[in-house]
Amino acid sequence: MSKRTMQSESTSKAFGGETVIRFEDVSFEHGHNKPILDEVNFTVRRGTKVTIMGQNGAGKTTIFGLILGDHKPESGTIHLPNGTTIATARQVIPRDQLELSVRDFFQNCFKDKKYDIDPRIDAVLEVVNLHAHKGGQDIKDRPLKMFSGGQQARLLLASALIQDPDILLLDEPTNNLDKAGIEHLTQFLIGYQKTCLVISHDAEFLNAFTHGVLYLDVYTKKVEQYVGDYFDVVQQITTRIEKENMKNAQLAKEIQENKDKANFFAMKGGQMRLVAKRMRERAEELEEEKVDVRKEDRTIKPFTIPAQNDLVGEVIGISSYSVISPKTHKPVTRECKISLRKKTHLLLSGPNGIGKSTLLEKIVNGVDGTVIAPGIRVGYYRQDFSMMDFNDTVYQSLEKIIRSVDGRLIETELRAVAASFLINADTIHTKIGSLSEGQKGLVAFARLVLLRPGLLILDEPTNHINFRHLPIIAKALDEYEGAMILVSHVLEFVQQIRIDEVLDLGK
Repeated sequence: MSKRTMQSESTSKAFGGETVIRFEDVSFEHGHNKPILDEVNFTVRRGTKVTIMGQNGAGKTTIFGLILGDHKPESGTIHLPNGTTIATARQVIPRDQLELSVRDFFQNCFKDKKYDIDPRIDAVLEVVNLHAHKGGQDIKDRPLKMFSGGQQARLLLASALIQDPDILLLDEPTNNLDKAGIEHLTQFLIGYQKTCLVISHDAEFLNAFTHGVLYLDVYTKKVEQYVGDYFDVVQQITTRIEKENMKNAQLAKEIQENKDKANFFAMKGGQMRLVAKRMRERAEELEEEKVDVRKEDRTIKPFTIPAQNDLVGEVIGISSYSVISPKTHKPVTRECKISLRKKTHLLLSGPNGIGKSTLLEKIVNGVDGTVIAPGIRVGYYRQDFSMMDFNDTVYQSLEKIIRSVDGRLIETELRAVAASFLINADTIHTKIGSLSEGQKGLVAFARLVLLRPGLLILDEPTNHINFRHLPIIAKALDEYEGAMILVSHVLEFVQQIRIDEVLDLGK
């Protein structure tokens, strides 16, 4: 057994219980020369709740794919006890399933037809706080596309829970959930008795239930295993980095001293050359003692979303809007008088299912009591990133934006903006559809920078984004000088942004 495996085994024993997942020297590549994992070793014990951390694009979702059997490792072995059942709540409902009814969506979770599927659905929807007979209607007959992003997030979670798996995999489960939804999910996980692995960027949420962390280092392609709650682990990582940096600094000093002495004695000639040789050998030995410091997640560079030039007068006017009544579950039209001009930021608030995303789509399309001034460029950040062509490479997607604004390609601007959002030479030629959800989000912000919009419309822009990037994004939105409409359930994020008006759809 390798040293890394022994360390992983001893660490996991702190949890107790038998091993239900064991990665042994697992390596994996996404295509040629795109390594994701390099001889990774870790174990997960039965009944534990483990967080998977790592930078956007590091391969966290890939680990889920390997556990599920959707991916096969290039080398190494993934051990699961015979008969282990696994279910996952993915980040988003696949586009080709949005036409399915709720009933068919849940039926598809099983290989064999379940004749008692309706009572199973009713029970699991109660668990995720989404009632099957809302407003007197049975929602099991409704197509998935009719549900809000927050409601779809609950359906995704319920689709995993209905299978009653031995191992539950949750990929960004708090995305799109309002405060009540996150609290409900948190309490569920605190009391959950089975094994659960979670990918999330919500630190407070993770700290409520996490037993330990698997950290996927995007640079070394290794997985580091830590025991403790989320905040404990973050502190452990920080302390370790500080110690390693101090050790390396001391070694670097000694190495330089030996090199300087070696050069001095070499100049003397004769027997002094042997002394110089020993000094050089000692310097080489010290080089080998230096440790690979785990690089902390890189953050995106501070950025500005330039506003469209010569914005004058009203950018957008809204005289009426529709919401979904929580009682009848039918649309209700309300009158309003909203006028957004340059430097005016509007926050749309309200619970999941009220119709915020639908309203944003209608605003973008200028229907139902909405008028956007002629010539205004609209920057639209959608939850599902459908404003981008998933078949385009990142380069092509950014190039289209530049050409639409300037009529020509400005190569230096494209690459500079891409680099500021951690889009490297490999990523820039990757198709949008092949990126992680977090990387798609960063590409979406790069597009907004290049677009220079007069009206910025953002639907849950914190979803999927590494929490270290959020203060930088919030500052850019706070300083944006065009008109802006924002939807976000993340209060801490919203509090960092200047808001001039609030339209509460729940009132």
